[in-house]
Amino acid sequence: MNRRHALKIMTGAAFASCPTCLALTSATSALAAETAHGEAPRWSYEGADGPGRWSELSPANRVCGVGFQQSPIDIDGSIRAEVGGIGISYGAMPLRVVNNGHTIQVNCEPGSEIRLDGQTFKLLQFHFHHPSEHTFRGKSFDMEAHFVHASADGTLAVLGVFIAKGAPNDVLAPIWHNMPTVAGPEKRVNSVTVFPERLLPADRTFHRYYGSLTTPPCSEKVIWSVYGTPVEASSAQVGKFASIFPGNARPIQNLNRRFLLKSQ
Repeated sequence: MNRRHALKIMTGAAFASCPTCLALTSATSALAAETAHGEAPRWSYEGADGPGRWSELSPANRVCGVGFQQSPIDIDGSIRAEVGGIGISYGAMPLRVVNNGHTIQVNCEPGSEIRLDGQTFKLLQFHFHHPSEHTFRGKSFDMEAHFVHASADGTLAVLGVFIAKGAPNDVLAPIWHNMPTVAGPEKRVNSVTVFPERLLPADRTFHRYYGSLTTPPCSEKVIWSVYGTPVEASSAQVGKFASIFPGNARPIQNLNRRFLLKSQ
């Protein structure tokens, strides 16, 4: 399958099978609304306001329950295709870290971006989940990092990176050292420089599909690229994150009629 045909099929299938997409505001607006002015409804990963109830917590979350392009998914049965590469241009930046009550998030300075099929997506932030949200052939990894980008027209593109227990991760070390253990405002540490690209695996083979935010309001029209090769973090690093967030992963969603492609 060539690149143009693959993208045409993915785009057509994505919107034809997703009437809810047409009723949504831009994904970037939805993402911002999650934390704006403290107005977002309370949600969590367990109990009465857990994933099974997200769609009932607010009308804005309806797509969490009725959408056909929800994330995360199990990465299995990918079709090898010419989907094009991902041009990554990340710069070094001072550490801006926040515990938002749902994850540890690093907010990014302007200037870092990726290129997908000729379109530019600015890097907004990256954050972490324990265990991994996506699975690979039914297997969960210890953690997963999500690098969230937005284009000028509001489309989101997320890079997913699996994290497995192994050697200590030198890039995570300063983030982990400074990450707040309780929810609160952003913490800026100008003495610490973060290199986001060093958190990506050396093997850049990825799996591509159209999905959604994995947190309320679960907005769709998100371009997902999930790398198949994990990076490593030590047991102590995984354990430290888990002590703050024992479980912040949404359950696996059905693939439905979507195409799942694998880069050449």
